[in-house]
Amino acid sequence: MPEELIGHVTHWYGRIGVAGIHMDKGVLHEGDRIRVIGHTTDFEQQVGSIEVDHEQVPEAHEGQDIGIKVGEHVREHDRVYLVQ
Repeated sequence: MPEELIGHVTHWYGRIGVAGIHMDKGVLHEGDRIRVIGHTTDFEQQVGSIEVDHEQVPEAHEGQDIGIKVGEHVREHDRVYLVQ
């Protein structure tokens, strides 16, 4: 499946399993499929919910800093791709 680079991980909140992500471009919706790739990271998952400033939102846009719950450990600078 084609993938589009949409952002990168800026922070990992390990106790709650949330990745802080900066949206470099594009739009991300709840229910979209993402792939996270880094030096030791490579997994796909469906986006359950998206938060901006601790408020749940249905989508995220270019330039926003968001939080999403992830099923695996991520690291700063991991790249986030939208799987189409």
